[in-house]
Amino acid sequence: MTDRVTGKVIIITGAGSGFGALASKRLATMGARLVCCDINIASAQATVDAIVGAGGEAAAATADVSLLDDMRAVASLTVEKFGAIDVLVNNAGIMPLAFLADHEAAAEAWSRCIDINFKGVMNGTMAVHDQMIAQGRGLIVNLSSIFGNVPVMGGSVYGATKAAVDYFSHSVRQESRGRIKVTVIKPTGVPTTNLGNSVINAAAALGAIGANYGEFRTMLERTMDGSAPPEWSDPESITYASLEPEYIVEAIVHAIDQPWGVSISDITVRASGDHYVM
Repeated sequence: MTDRVTGKVIIITGAGSGFGALASKRLATMGARLVCCDINIASAQATVDAIVGAGGEAAAATADVSLLDDMRAVASLTVEKFGAIDVLVNNAGIMPLAFLADHEAAAEAWSRCIDINFKGVMNGTMAVHDQMIAQGRGLIVNLSSIFGNVPVMGGSVYGATKAAVDYFSHSVRQESRGRIKVTVIKPTGVPTTNLGNSVINAAAALGAIGANYGEFRTMLERTMDGSAPPEWSDPESITYASLEPEYIVEAIVHAIDQPWGVSISDITVRASGDHYVM
């Protein structure tokens, strides 16, 4: 690990929980100055309080990432407080997995998914673009997903938003080469975050498991009844099967902790023994 994080000004969306909160705290310990953005200001403030309490530097901001004016206000606040925007981490997202037959229950969540997962990335990028161009450099880190790799049953809308993030990110990278770096991070399924709370139909997640469903179900059952071998939950084991969120955070840190002339374009992070087929 080098020391290219210290002093960087970083905006993180969805910073009140999950990857966003963990990444904010980790980067703050490395000397970054954070603006922790969340639609729930109390959650964002809790992250900031933890950072400041540990001796770090951060400010809380409230924003609905689906609203461009909200993201522009966050960008303005960041420049006013810290004088620059070095990095934007577009992390906010929801995962309303459901089959098309579930449309009565899922339609509203799917629309919100498009607004947050794709429009949120687009709005965040627009909000910081001019400032980064004026500075002469910047980095945008977009959280995508393995669901964006290929279509699977139950992932039609969620996967489509992540595929859109991939396409958008690499278009921006081409347009902004030599001025703004763009990184796409694709996590596998990470059960211990709150992302699963937005799933509409749990059976829809099986499209991502495919032929591994039998082994996956056995893993879940044995984990729940306490009979799972310890190596399944040991990241030092090649059979490690359920990724912990801190490994996604380390991927975010890795993308940021690079010389300005080096761009990490794509990172996929998965447990070596996980059951996802994408």
